[in-house]
Amino acid sequence: MKANFDHLDGPSISLRQPDPVRSFVQAETDRLTEVILCPPHYLAPVPCCAVTRSSLEGGFTSCRSTALEQHAALTGLLRRHGVRCHVLEPSPGMADMCFTRDIGVSTPFGHVVLNPAMPHRRGEVVAHIAALNAARIPFRQIVRGTIEGGDICVAREGLLLVGISGERSSAAGVEEFATPFRDAGWQVIICPFHFDHLHLDTIFCMVGEQEAIGCIDLLDPAFVNAVRSCGITILPAPATEAGRLGCNILSLGARRVIASSEIVATILRASRYLVDLVNISQFAACGGGVHCLTQPLQRLPGRSSGR
Repeated sequence: MKANFDHLDGPSISLRQPDPVRSFVQAETDRLTEVILCPPHYLAPVPCCAVTRSSLEGGFTSCRSTALEQHAALTGLLRRHGVRCHVLEPSPGMADMCFTRDIGVSTPFGHVVLNPAMPHRRGEVVAHIAALNAARIPFRQIVRGTIEGGDICVAREGLLLVGISGERSSAAGVEEFATPFRDAGWQVIICPFHFDHLHLDTIFCMVGEQEAIGCIDLLDPAFVNAVRSCGITILPAPATEAGRLGCNILSLGARRVIASSEIVATILRASRYLVDLVNISQFAACGGGVHCLTQPLQRLPGRSSGR
């Protein structure tokens, strides 16, 4: 399988001996500096979640040219915000490969290759590992149970939030992923939710160190109380935003956010966030949003996070 890990703004790092790229994220809302993307050359709706099944029932068919245009717009916006973009080369037959969030995550303890539950996504992990090796990025790999990146939120230093539906991320996978965090003294809060919502990041995303956006009516009450006890305010979004991937936003740090929903953008702007809107309709119909399309490789902690 061919797998390159290129800079969109420079030559392929697999064609030279680069300095090692550091994988480090200790807070979901620190300033984003490096991200992994994958162009949607082979995007197609896979009926493995409620959103995509609904899209197919409504007659949706993906359009490659439109998807590529929308992805290019997102990439251009990231670059204008000073984010260095790396690309994982898409592979034929991997319809969901553009949703890079689910196959790997950067943490304070290094990069972690995840273990998706859906069989059609296993090949993405192989490509991701090849790309990490080419870029000389060390990693550990989850081998017990399943866990996907959409369920993982490294909320801030000392606090890890993890969603578990039982369909995508399992108890065994969550525990293996969370062990280094627990060993380092981090608080780990688990959020059970209905598998129709696919991942935690379709109903909850951090927007600032002390604020999140979420469909509170769809969140586990114990999780909501636990998050609030950590001093985090959850800005409420309508439950209808879950199916539209409206809460699936990306924090750039410094109170800057990329979103795809006018409703969510209005909520965030009322709380003094600077929001850039992007059209990702092709991806939303396939069950993924802005957060799903981006795998942060590095965020810089400190005052740049907009705390």
